[in-house]
Amino acid sequence: MTTVEFTCPGCRQTIEVNDEMRATILEVGCPVCTTAVDEDAFESA
Repeated sequence: MTTVEFTCPGCRQTIEVNDEMRATILEVGCPVCTTAVDEDAFESA
């Protein structure tokens, strides 16, 4: 399973996420502040 680093453009929180978590974040937004995000918020860990 791939791990990527997510950085929220709203609250700047950074967390490592797997593929399933990444898909959920793209669908519902940041798990901390609910800011909508796109592919640019993810980088290879």
